[in-house]
Amino acid sequence: MNGTTALSPWLPTAPCTPGRCAAHPETVHRAGAVAAGAVRASVRLTAGLLAVLVGVLLAPASGLLPAATRLALVRHWLRAVVRAFGVRVRYEGVPDATGPLLVVANHVSWLDIPLIAAVLPGRMVAKAEVRRWPVLGTLAALGGTLFIDRDGLRALPGTVRAMTAVLAGGGRVIVFPEGSTWCGRAVGRFRPAAFQAALDAGCAVQPVRIDYRPTDAAAYVGDDPLAASLWRVVTTRRLTAVVRAPEPLRGARYPDRRALAAAAERVVAQRVVARRVVPQRAVAQQAVAQRAVASDSANLPSLSVHQRSRSRPASASSSRTPA
Repeated sequence: MNGTTALSPWLPTAPCTPGRCAAHPETVHRAGAVAAGAVRASVRLTAGLLAVLVGVLLAPASGLLPAATRLALVRHWLRAVVRAFGVRVRYEGVPDATGPLLVVANHVSWLDIPLIAAVLPGRMVAKAEVRRWPVLGTLAALGGTLFIDRDGLRALPGTVRAMTAVLAGGGRVIVFPEGSTWCGRAVGRFRPAAFQAALDAGCAVQPVRIDYRPTDAAAYVGDDPLAASLWRVVTTRRLTAVVRAPEPLRGARYPDRRALAAAAERVVAQRVVARRVVPQRAVAQQAVAQRAVASDSANLPSLSVHQRSRSRPASASSSRTPA
């Protein structure tokens, strides 16, 4: 899924490169720690690949199961794959959505695909080269991925029609409208073509933001080999993925696909801001102090009361820090 250096209107590139943006394992000076880290990484890599292989082998048999059962198994399997690679996941606000939906997300890593599909499964849109990837290419094909030729624009109308058909039939389509992977420090411009499918099918758009901590540990950018990215993931300690899904966007509220794409881009580009937690005892003490100040202020002339209210410092509990 990572970008390439080719120039094409449909194949945008990101300024991210493996050497500059992709995090590398921490340097450990003790030989014992190095050996332990290598063993842990090898176990994770083996477990992750085995989990993927199990899914590939069982995929044909799963077609005999009821749709709901098959969907539940796929979700559990995808979460098991990500966890086997040593990635911890936290989902925030992801709806239990049903019916047609165009899911659009920022693109950082190959991990984005199982992370989204584990909670919002649907037909992925991917470049044709993915079909030739070992193991993962077969898996993508079995999952009904819509492969597109991104080297030109001739195939674009057909891809949009295919997406529209899936959405009009009540299905779900997942696309990364940046057209290339970014390292996670910023979000690229959302290309509007895919949003035409949502407008034509009359369905909503679900923006999704994916963050990794450490920020760029999972980055799969530029000409980075898949094997190198896999090794970085399994050697990174406490790698965490945070998947956040705000409210869906109703396409009918926007005049065209460009406006809809811009709105989705703004939503995805917003970083989570967490409110600092204040202990309950401190909150109670603060409330008592505020009541005392209010009582004293009531005995002052009205002008002094106004002056005090303007100069009163902001409550400590309202301070906000980046998540």
